[in-house]
Amino acid sequence: MAQEIYHPFESFKFGNRNCFLTGQALSSEEEKIQVFPQWLMSRYELEDKPFKMLDESMATYKDIKIPCAASVNEAYLEPLETEIAAAFEIGYDAIKELDELKLFQWAGKMLYGLIFNEVQSGIKLQHSKGEEFNISQSIIHKFNNLHLMLQSLNLPITFEDFKPYSIFLFKVDNNPVEFGYRDEINTLTFSLRIRDFGLIICLQDNGANAIYHQELYDKIKDQVLHPIQFEEFCGRVFYSAYLFNRLPEYNVLPVGDEIFIEAMPLRGMSSKPMFDDWLNKIYGQVLESFWKNWGFLLLEIIKNPEQPMSFLFNPDGSLISESAIELPR
Repeated sequence: MAQEIYHPFESFKFGNRNCFLTGQALSSEEEKIQVFPQWLMSRYELEDKPFKMLDESMATYKDIKIPCAASVNEAYLEPLETEIAAAFEIGYDAIKELDELKLFQWAGKMLYGLIFNEVQSGIKLQHSKGEEFNISQSIIHKFNNLHLMLQSLNLPITFEDFKPYSIFLFKVDNNPVEFGYRDEINTLTFSLRIRDFGLIICLQDNGANAIYHQELYDKIKDQVLHPIQFEEFCGRVFYSAYLFNRLPEYNVLPVGDEIFIEAMPLRGMSSKPMFDDWLNKIYGQVLESFWKNWGFLLLEIIKNPEQPMSFLFNPDGSLISESAIELPR
């Protein structure tokens, strides 16, 4: 008989007495793990740095924790962290050889850990006002599916002929001390730019963003990028994740001791394209934010509204070499 899947969003179990991954009861409310792994915080001295939550409150990286059974951490999360940390220590070449599913699980655990903290503080805030916690059904749907996929860590789950994610990996000539992290919880999109690489993951799109950007990605994926080039591609992916207008649905099929997850067709009954229309003015606003390190303003970026500024391609479509970009790392 297949092991049981845990559904925290059915009863909104977001206290500190149940393991975030399995739901099992904990011996103490202190049985927690860091959302941002200790090895990453130590390398970039993040422990006491501020992290802004969605409600504008500030926490430090080391304060952001999730309840987790010690046995679950030891059996599933620590081995994953060890493998990811070893690959990150080497850099791009080792990450390229990693199982994509492990990168998805690793990033998914971090993003879900942030979601857990956001939901927990939202529940406390609403209850303090004597109100019921309220969150949109579409967001619950996304978060619930991410949690389902994360249980591939501890349950014998097989994704039947699909990947729940899109992954983009680049070699990037980064400033070695820079920690470039970004996430967008509503679209479940994550990026990390450290050491000699940049990584972007759309955690709940069934590979739709990978298809959307495939032609562009194929042109640049084997090039070494300047950080501003990576941030440009990153801006494109974060914007397309916002334009993605489907809510993936799945069939969960227990067969013997295994659990098979089958993706329903994204097109469904709708003839509408899966991505809303790309608007260069909005994309320019995204780039302005992603290029903050270099100080480019929206008016410069969309000076030509039909062809926003690019550090990836010349106006004739040819690729710009990283060595030709005279901007700081």
